[in-house]
Amino acid sequence: MPEYLAPGVYVEEVSFRSKSIEGVSTTTTGFIGPARYGPIDLEPDIVTSLGEFKRTYGDGQQLKFGTSRSLMHNYLWHAARAFFEEGGKRLYVVRVFKPGADDGRARKNVPASGGATSLEIAARFPGESGNARVRISVKLGQSILGGEPGSPTLGALRDKDVVLISDITSPVDSTPGSGTFYEASSIFDPATKQIVWSFKSSTGATLTLDHLTPNLNPTLGDQVRVVTLTVTYFPVDAAEPILVWDGLALDPAHERDGAKDSLAAKFASEPDSMAEARTLPITVTAGAGVTTGLDVLAALAAEKLAAENSSLNENLLNDRSTDDQRSIDVPLTGGNDGERPSATEYEGAADPNSTRKTGLKAFEDIEDVSIIAAPGSTFNMRNAGYAPQANSIVGLLISHAARMRYRIAVLDSGDGQSISEVRAMRGKIDSTYAALYYPWVRVLDPITRREIHLPPSGFMAGIYARNDINRAVYKAPANEVVNLAIGFEQLLNKAQQDVLNPEGVNCFRFFEGRGFRVWGARTISSDPEWKYVNLRRYFAYLERSIDKGTQWAVFEPNGEALWANVRRTVEDFLLNEWMSGALLGDKPEKAFFVKCDRSTMTQNDLDNGRLICLIGVAPLRPAEFVIFRIGQWTADRKA
Repeated sequence: MPEYLAPGVYVEEVSFRSKSIEGVSTTTTGFIGPARYGPIDLEPDIVTSLGEFKRTYGDGQQLKFGTSRSLMHNYLWHAARAFFEEGGKRLYVVRVFKPGADDGRARKNVPASGGATSLEIAARFPGESGNARVRISVKLGQSILGGEPGSPTLGALRDKDVVLISDITSPVDSTPGSGTFYEASSIFDPATKQIVWSFKSSTGATLTLDHLTPNLNPTLGDQVRVVTLTVTYFPVDAAEPILVWDGLALDPAHERDGAKDSLAAKFASEPDSMAEARTLPITVTAGAGVTTGLDVLAALAAEKLAAENSSLNENLLNDRSTDDQRSIDVPLTGGNDGERPSATEYEGAADPNSTRKTGLKAFEDIEDVSIIAAPGSTFNMRNAGYAPQANSIVGLLISHAARMRYRIAVLDSGDGQSISEVRAMRGKIDSTYAALYYPWVRVLDPITRREIHLPPSGFMAGIYARNDINRAVYKAPANEVVNLAIGFEQLLNKAQQDVLNPEGVNCFRFFEGRGFRVWGARTISSDPEWKYVNLRRYFAYLERSIDKGTQWAVFEPNGEALWANVRRTVEDFLLNEWMSGALLGDKPEKAFFVKCDRSTMTQNDLDNGRLICLIGVAPLRPAEFVIFRIGQWTADRKA
């Protein structure tokens, strides 16, 4: 309450209207499944196009599982393509991966003398598409040596910079023209109150600028050049863009403006930025014996010698060599797609020591997701060896959607299933939070240029989104064209759908002159009150909108004023829903009611801090059966 302590004019802001409730999005989708590349345990980031998906999770090439390298279509990529083509806008993706004999990451170990690893360069994520090529180039900057003979000065130089000092004669290097690499370090001299630079060579000898001064003459071409690294990443797919990072320091502890900027820091296994953790394709790890920039340079030089059997003076460690001669190509090998993920990988886990989560657990922290699917998880479901895994994944999707409350799981039938088999599959599950679609959709694969069959969930998630955007969430997502379809795995007739529809199996049908359409909008619930997909999704929309739009009421004084404000807030929201055609009734009082008063709360509720608001709505159900009764009629003659 404001205080009025001194005479004066007080201007205050007050509200004379009820709080408003904004309808939440119902089109944001979450897909889970194996991919060619990409993060496994990072928080999923939103994807708004197939291009974004490709940059993070790889292309649509087939996956190769196990030691036998058995091929499987990249159903996650195909589902993302179908989702965006059918009208989807926002997608979250969780990649699942089951390692085989190793962690699946492509790598190259650069050994030091004695066999220990000095540098490990590896793909950041597992997958065969990590078998790329990395080029590390030693770059020499412009000379920072200035001043006059006998009193040289140094320009922009930082602590732990590696420099090439050329054309000198010193106790360390008596060969004019070859140059020597040093690592610079600065010490503050309290006597002169100035920074004193010292330079340490690979042999351990340390020189100060005073030692070097008699031999440095800028006017005769002597140079001090800062050495940096440039990393170039060449993806496996030649059509993908080449990535370049330059200006990287050699010393792992090097800093620029307080931030580490070395090769090892840039490609650390745990980058400071979450965006870099998702997008940087490689990691570079320095071994225990690599502590300085000169150690890194020596490791690269040794790798250059081993790869090309060439002379140091002709290549890496010569200030007169070309950029190509000072470059090392490092092929990454050993990357693989692991084994086909099982229900354990789809279920996921949460790391108790960090925020990292895998599988469906990763979707639990993302509130925006309204649709969930696991495209391709039911592939080869007829195989007795994989059937238990596929059935378990279906159960995990259903339980996840039910637990999160405001989501619906879009379930795939198995590929090649007969009508009896899909009925048997449907008979094992029952939920108001899931819908099952049959059969698989036939499309032209842009990767193999052949016709293939794809699971329905990617198409249906996009159709859900298109339906919500063009019409509304309360309109059943059925009688909608499947844009990418050129056929279905099985063409169903009316008699066959007469068997499937009452059991909650939504069918794809072909109609002459009307194309390929989804022809069903039922959940897999045995409860007739929740048998329609649009009804389930519309109530999820109402509940979550009211949930988010009334958070302001928590901890407010629980009395008549609050009750009236809550009633007005919800009534205004539902009135807008009725006016938009979402509710049944020719008058608002026939379409909904809102009660929040003494009739909905006992004194015990009030004593325990509970505000109870009772809301009833009359939702619209789809006209699933349109019936016209026609008979002969003879008009009576008027008297």
